[in-house]
Amino acid sequence: MRFARVVFLIAGIWGVLVVTPLYFLFDLIGRQYPPPITHPDFYYGFASVTLAWQVAFLVIASNPLRLRPMIPVAILEKFGYVTSLGVLYARGQLQVGQVAVGGPDLLLGLLFIAAFLKTREFGLDQQRF
Repeated sequence: MRFARVVFLIAGIWGVLVVTPLYFLFDLIGRQYPPPITHPDFYYGFASVTLAWQVAFLVIASNPLRLRPMIPVAILEKFGYVTSLGVLYARGQLQVGQVAVGGPDLLLGLLFIAAFLKTREFGLDQQRF
């Protein structure tokens, strides 16, 4: 149980620290990875939804056993992003630096799987008593 709490707490804090600056980097990203972003609604929509998920991770950290049904959705969030980056890179639509930012998400996705499995064990132990 402690493992899942720590994993989701770290994920939420890390995510808030990494995603929040996106609100201030719109023009810089367009210069570093041309062409400039032409759809700010998609960019800021991505940032907003992603930030909301970081808050969800913090909520899951508060009680991973009770919120265990949300863990597969959190896993989907992580691997959906990582898979998208991989496909875009394979199609030549992203540079290596753009794909590399998915590394922490891949690691967290794997840790989310471990947390899901560990909370099952804890839940089964609790049901015996």
